[in-house]
Amino acid sequence: MAKELTEVQEKELKELLERARVAAKVIENYDQETVDRLIRAVAWSVANKKTFLELVNMSITESGLGDPVTRQNKRFKIRGVLRDALRAKSVGVIEDLPEKGIKKYAKPVGVIGALIPTTNPDLTPAGQAVYGIKARDVLIFSPHPRSKKTTFKTVELMREALVKLGAPADILQCIQNPSVAMTEALMSQVDLVIATGGKPMVKAAYSSGIPAYGSGAGNATMIFDDTLENHPERIHEACYNTMLSKTSDYGSGCSADGNIIIYDKVYDQVLSELEAVGGYRANEKEREALKKVMWDEEGHRLADTVAIAPQKLAEAAGFTIPEDRKFIFVEGDGIGKEYFFSGEKLTTLLATHKYSGEFENALDVMRAIYEVGGKGHSVGIYSHDDEHIHRLALAAPVSRIMVRQPQSRANSGAATNGMPMTSSMGCGTWGGNIVSENISLKHYMNTTWVSRPIMRDMPADEDLFGEFYDPEMEK
Repeated sequence: MAKELTEVQEKELKELLERARVAAKVIENYDQETVDRLIRAVAWSVANKKTFLELVNMSITESGLGDPVTRQNKRFKIRGVLRDALRAKSVGVIEDLPEKGIKKYAKPVGVIGALIPTTNPDLTPAGQAVYGIKARDVLIFSPHPRSKKTTFKTVELMREALVKLGAPADILQCIQNPSVAMTEALMSQVDLVIATGGKPMVKAAYSSGIPAYGSGAGNATMIFDDTLENHPERIHEACYNTMLSKTSDYGSGCSADGNIIIYDKVYDQVLSELEAVGGYRANEKEREALKKVMWDEEGHRLADTVAIAPQKLAEAAGFTIPEDRKFIFVEGDGIGKEYFFSGEKLTTLLATHKYSGEFENALDVMRAIYEVGGKGHSVGIYSHDDEHIHRLALAAPVSRIMVRQPQSRANSGAATNGMPMTSSMGCGTWGGNIVSENISLKHYMNTTWVSRPIMRDMPADEDLFGEFYDPEMEK
């Protein structure tokens, strides 16, 4: 049941929406050159090093989540979003297919309600603002209460950039006093909802009665196959990539490696190399202690262990690890709902699992892990066997597969792959989402198709129905 707003909340939301509709009437008439200039200014206002570092420090102080060093790298994601946006058309004709007699015209979707996660209070608003403005939309951001000051500051910086170029500041607005009730009310009165965050947030977006894009839960898993055997340099690269993925912003992202499925003949070498690249190998006693502080008895993840340094995670579990350790790993004790380490962690911890024999056995382990959680999101593989990669692509119930890449730095787009840049990742019907791709510019636009007549294009019945065609049935 929807919660009622206070009188103050009702007034704030009414004003936000009224101002948004006024700004929408202005931006919908901007030409391509104007919106491209605006997105450059808006992106730079947040993505420049000095400002973004200030926002990072502000967000970590405010929320208590994340790593002040690796989170700084997220400013490069804004550059990637800007790159993709600038390379596309979003005004007037955006595609012409003369052989089909089709022209496509871009139109704004209108007012977008954007739900912002506490782990990305600066990156997500900036990336969404670039795509939204490029599509000539206006956005109202609903920040997570735990990091609302950072999101509000981020939006204010972008509003100032708009005003300097003569555009309405209200193209971008932010709820100042967020709550569940405010978010629900916002979602019910906009034209489109983009929900980036946890399962409850996404579920609420889909229940709002308004078109919505959401992100599914992750349980990122990597497969290290037999092509690592007799190749210590490949083992090092695979483990180094996993270290990068696991430690980025203290493993807060749903793309951060949580499980590794390892070919048995390189298993011991991989575990040793994980230690060499900064991992701490927890023993059985420490593994049990970690389990008690990370999940309750029913397997619900406890918030206090999310996105914290490995030293703090170990301390919470009652033991200490050296200061130079970058993450903790445990040997998995099984796969299934009752084996909590096979599920999503969202912190500086991962689990290792062993497979032997044929590659199909690795796929069986992978399938079992995604029955625990994370369907639709992502899986990775460190392999030099194209047939293995192909078989994984056929078998995995996920929307994206990274080959020989650190998942948390690659899934949402990178300068070294062709994935669309984003901070919102659809997970298809597996993850309860409407799309199985990265949420990017095309999802911020409506498209009008103009169709002109072409030469008749219909095969003869004999060709169309093939062996099933019976001319006697047509008499």
